[in-house]
Amino acid sequence: MTTATSLNLDADAPDPSLSPPVQALWWLKKGNLEMGPEWEKAHSICQMGEGSRDHDRVHALSHWIEGDLANANWWYRRTGEERAADIPAEWDRLLADIAG
Repeated sequence: MTTATSLNLDADAPDPSLSPPVQALWWLKKGNLEMGPEWEKAHSICQMGEGSRDHDRVHALSHWIEGDLANANWWYRRTGEERAADIPAEWDRLLADIAG
């Protein structure tokens, strides 16, 4: 099981053996769940896998982090899910669901 502590955020990049959605989650966490170059990398991964449920779930989170709630809500509706109470809880939930 992949956990936040097993992701090695001290590395320069995520482990290539991780699935792309988990790599996107890694980038979001590496960037402290804030906007910046790490967010850009995560968002790019999500866009490359658009239409895949796990990519779309992380895509929703990325737009929530961005502060674009209309766009985030659109992605959440597309996946049929509701978001968690806050961004860190959502990140934890997605990691557990996707990598667990």
